[in-house]
Amino acid sequence: MPSNSSDLIRFNKFFSENQQRFIRFAWTYTREEIVAEDIVMEALMSYWENRLKISSEINPSAYVLTVVKNKCLNHLRHLQLVNEVSDRVSSHSEWELSNRIATLDACEPSALFAGEVQNIIDHVISRLSANTARIFVLSRYENKSHKEIAEIMGMTVKGVEFHISKATKELRVALKDYLVLFPFLYDFLT
Repeated sequence: MPSNSSDLIRFNKFFSENQQRFIRFAWTYTREEIVAEDIVMEALMSYWENRLKISSEINPSAYVLTVVKNKCLNHLRHLQLVNEVSDRVSSHSEWELSNRIATLDACEPSALFAGEVQNIIDHVISRLSANTARIFVLSRYENKSHKEIAEIMGMTVKGVEFHISKATKELRVALKDYLVLFPFLYDFLT
């Protein structure tokens, strides 16, 4: 069995004669100098650590080159996986961003608040007295004139005007934050 010092001398000679060749081979596939150097160093260390287990019939260059090849394959497969995941994340991010743009582009703020405004109007009307609520609905929703409402309700036109004024005052207070967004409310409340 050869001594450790003679093994080390042979290994150093093998290392100095073959290192650049192995690095060029690894770089051909990795296209990264540091990665190629690391792969070759790991392959050479693997050879050194396993030298006593390797059959004397196996060519050391072939052994190291096989290790370099396998490490390059592992590195490239890892890069491929990273790229696939990155593409998926990018694709999802692009989809999500496009979706947000489309949603915001289609958004009509007035439509968002229209239901809210109607709920406030309904709530205020439900709190009014039965006569005031009925007169307001006849005026604003059924487009009846004050005279027609007076006849329907059996009261004077001035009485109708009083009830409508009472309803619109309460609605103006309840809808004060929406009057800027919905200019048509001014007509509805006058």
